[in-house]
Amino acid sequence: MPVKTYTSVETGLPPDDTHPYRTGPWQSQTTEYDAWDMDVVGEIPSDLNGVYIRNTEVALFEPIKRYHPFDGDALLHSISFENGEARYACRFVRTDGFLAEQEAKRSLWAGITEHPSNTIAPTGRGARSMMKDNASTDVIVHGKQVLASFYQCGDLYALDPRTLEDQGRATWGGRFPAEGVSAHPKLDEHTGELLFFNYSVDAPYMHYGVVSPTGELTNYVDIPLPGPRLPHDMAFTQNWSILNDLPLFWEPESLAEGYYRNGFHPELGSRFALIPRHGRTEDIRWFEAAPTFVLHWINAYEDGDEVVLDGYFQHNPTARGVARFAGENKGFETLDMNVLEARAHRWRFNLVTGETKEEQLSDRCTEFGMINGQVGGRRHRYSYEARCTNGLFAFDGLIKRDVETGSEELVEFGEGVFVSETVMAPRDGAIAEDDGYLVTFTTDMLNDRSECLVLDAANPSSEPVARIRLPQRISSGTHSTWAPASAW
Repeated sequence: MPVKTYTSVETGLPPDDTHPYRTGPWQSQTTEYDAWDMDVVGEIPSDLNGVYIRNTEVALFEPIKRYHPFDGDALLHSISFENGEARYACRFVRTDGFLAEQEAKRSLWAGITEHPSNTIAPTGRGARSMMKDNASTDVIVHGKQVLASFYQCGDLYALDPRTLEDQGRATWGGRFPAEGVSAHPKLDEHTGELLFFNYSVDAPYMHYGVVSPTGELTNYVDIPLPGPRLPHDMAFTQNWSILNDLPLFWEPESLAEGYYRNGFHPELGSRFALIPRHGRTEDIRWFEAAPTFVLHWINAYEDGDEVVLDGYFQHNPTARGVARFAGENKGFETLDMNVLEARAHRWRFNLVTGETKEEQLSDRCTEFGMINGQVGGRRHRYSYEARCTNGLFAFDGLIKRDVETGSEELVEFGEGVFVSETVMAPRDGAIAEDDGYLVTFTTDMLNDRSECLVLDAANPSSEPVARIRLPQRISSGTHSTWAPASAW
């Protein structure tokens, strides 16, 4: 396996580190690699052509006060497939914050669990301001560029999809919003448009926008909310974009004192904003629903007079009644989706009557669902969801859900093996929704290695089609994306 070291970056972590999100499956990495002609068990399919990219959050310096896994810098891992061959690359996203801390050789921004006054840097980003925009949450490919994003709203950092070469920041012709862009912008593969939102502590508290396939901002409108909220994701159909006003948000009393403490207010219920894709503020249709918090949506589509939305309903969003971790792990119990009791759920919004209907789709705790991107915004049958590890923000299994039959196919990877958010990559000339491959990275703690697994999407619990050895064991992390070769 030829491996080329691109560079190694500065780090200041202690050699005897014991932090659970800087060790073990979250072991920090400092070296950027390129690799090709990698060792393969099985055969890389010749009809798998595209790139799989995963964002990971890596700690490089000890925090000013307290480290949270979402504070880590973005390290992207990509594996591109072409004509039966694969090439791997990993690169840190050269955000302003990453470059400043590399020069200072220390942390300059307060983390998510700290008061912003602990920040040393003179400026910052984020919905609450004065945070490091680390671009380490989400990743998507639009306009032949990888775009890495920060969950609390910031810039979109652009890279080449195959080589991960730095390409600066998205500008959208000089119209990139001052409020930034949240994680989870959505790509409509049928139109090439990018849909996004942002949020802040200032009225109107949310905005929504559309970007053309060639990178022009074509729509940017206010989504007025009653106060600051914490939306994390959005969904879309062919004609509608779906945003949310959920009753878990920063407590107003804490905000007044400069703190950011979450509170759940079930008496307010949940509200959903449906806006025509290129609509205006006055076109918003609001729908009410049962109180919850939803971290991620699966998909949405139109069904006659109804808009159907699937996502993960949290039955215990504040970890009520759950034993709290102590010491440096305090608060990390809420990173476990099992604690938050996330379940696949369906909402139906009737555009004629204004009524909302809801139903639970599964009794199993899952999250981080992916679909075949070709059915994004259209009726889907299958979703590929992560089984979340007990007590740790990591995934140790995969569930293929058939929403038509209700069946669930479980894929397990063995003791001590964690997987990435798993994408569905349609094969060239695919004729069915699950005609293709599932692609994921593994973190194998027992054998101290990582592989890229290629699974048959129609029968994922069968033996992998290919196991591709990576040059290093990679860290666990957050989100991933698949882009076909035509998107390069």
